[in-house]
Amino acid sequence: MNPRLGLLQPYPFEKLRALLAGVTPNPALRPISLQIGEPKHATPELVRSALAGALDGLSAYPATAGTPALREAIAAWLARRYALPAIDAGTQVLPVNGSREALFAFAQTVLDSTGGAARVACPNPFYQIYEGAALLAGAQPVYLNDGMSFEELDWRGVQLAYVCSPGNPTGRVLDLAAWARLFELADQHGFVIASDECYSELYYDELKPPLGALQAAQQLGRGDFRRVVAFSSLSKRSNAPGMRSGFVAGDAAILQRFLLYRTYHGSAMSLPVQQASIAAWRDEEHVRANRRLYAEKYRAVLPLVAAPLATEMPEGGFYLWVKTPIDDTTFARELQRQYNVLVLPGSFIARDAHGANPGRSHVRIALVASLAECVEAAQRIGQFVRSL
Repeated sequence: MNPRLGLLQPYPFEKLRALLAGVTPNPALRPISLQIGEPKHATPELVRSALAGALDGLSAYPATAGTPALREAIAAWLARRYALPAIDAGTQVLPVNGSREALFAFAQTVLDSTGGAARVACPNPFYQIYEGAALLAGAQPVYLNDGMSFEELDWRGVQLAYVCSPGNPTGRVLDLAAWARLFELADQHGFVIASDECYSELYYDELKPPLGALQAAQQLGRGDFRRVVAFSSLSKRSNAPGMRSGFVAGDAAILQRFLLYRTYHGSAMSLPVQQASIAAWRDEEHVRANRRLYAEKYRAVLPLVAAPLATEMPEGGFYLWVKTPIDDTTFARELQRQYNVLVLPGSFIARDAHGANPGRSHVRIALVASLAECVEAAQRIGQFVRSL
């Protein structure tokens, strides 16, 4: 067996199950689950219809690079969304089966540990795929704690840097100055930037969509997107997590090598999913409607949670990152036991680094349930906090 598997920590939701083992939730209250970032809004009918109408494609092997029509639809979306003058659909775009598998596989392509342990920079707290990808590629994760500047991290030996903007769980967005400094560091130390932008379309000021990595590169005179690859997905944007559809875009030379890896990896997207994806990337009205649903939840829930606890409106995403008055694991366990509401302890999605665990004394609340359930959960959380 691969000995590196022993380096992996249990997934956050496995830790949560272990934490709640033996807990009997209050039977007088219906369960409300806000611990996992799984969209619950309806998948748009235009996506469902396109998928159903393309089922004849199941009889053919799809190409790993995807169809020209899908790559062109993605390239056109990128140009519209980020005001990019031109994206080469043939060399700068590659469809993937959701951003999760691509984020993992990308490390296996980029990292070279033959000359010693490569290092991979990750945000902290973070999406655990970044860490797992680094470890299974024989690399050492290094963590940029929430609140740290880029200057505070030792970038020597870093070959890959994962960035998440808007961030999971904080919802923070990198501004142009931050991207400029990260590009400078990438040039200085020779690392590749993997920009996880799966929450890019969940924002709540229609006049201020989050800045993307490719957009920042273009504005900073790096129109060849050297050293940067952006990852996006239809899971959150179009409420289609079960389709496993996304893309990577950016540095053509890196994507050429990534395509070679994926050809052997067996990661081609089925033709029906490609057709449904084309329909999704071409339409924005369902995305705006989706944002309106989340905005309504934030308007209703944020005052209820922010009154007894410290939290704030994120710049993007669908989470609340909440500071707890007691240990986060105790908070989550007792909230489940007394009020039948599931949230995720922040320490489960962070690591001890630089003398601290930046997720400790926080919980992540995913506003994925219905508006009524989110409001009821917020009310229960308020009751729980006042009882402490």
